[in-house]
Amino acid sequence: MIGRLVHLTLDAALVSTVLAGVRRSSGFTVETEKISDPTFRSVADKYLGFGETIFDMIQGTAVNSDYFKRDVRK
Repeated sequence: MIGRLVHLTLDAALVSTVLAGVRRSSGFTVETEKISDPTFRSVADKYLGFGETIFDMIQGTAVNSDYFKRDVRK
């Protein structure tokens, strides 16, 4: 039971992080304004904000790591 809960939590974090990456790379984002219930809208905004935070942490780690380099596209 606990293992399944941890798995679902990590999956939700991964989806939120991917959505943050899509927003950063393409500009497309989830339109939370279309959610009519203010409570669900707030939860969705916090969920997407969590993905942004995780994405920022991963990006900061990659920038400061010797294992990653910037790919200059020409």
